[in-house]
Amino acid sequence: MSSVRTGILIGLAFALTGCAGEQAVTGTTMVRPGAPPEPMAGRWVLASGPTQCGMNFGGTPEAPDGTIAPEGGCPGNFYTSRKWTYEPGGLVIRDHNGAVLAQLALAGPGRFEGKATAGTPITLAR
Repeated sequence: MSSVRTGILIGLAFALTGCAGEQAVTGTTMVRPGAPPEPMAGRWVLASGPTQCGMNFGGTPEAPDGTIAPEGGCPGNFYTSRKWTYEPGGLVIRDHNGAVLAQLALAGPGRFEGKATAGTPITLAR
């Protein structure tokens, strides 16, 4: 009888562990893993030094990824930006081939900071 109880307890522990991995609580808001801490959809401004351009991000608030439609005049090769993903390390911007262009971390409400793959500092802000 104790082996049956042990099996039930182990099964229950695995079930509860699975539930805990599906969502996290931040403050009073439930957030799915991978969901950005900031709604990404809408217009953002990408800047590298004195050069900047508008970028229109698409996606739903809870999605960990979406599309990018850059406006003209983007610095470096950011004119090829097409996809964004929010990963454990932060926001990743990718080009039309899926290559990483930049990795950024949340720096405050409506602002990300990071580096392009070439090492150039960049910001992304509302």
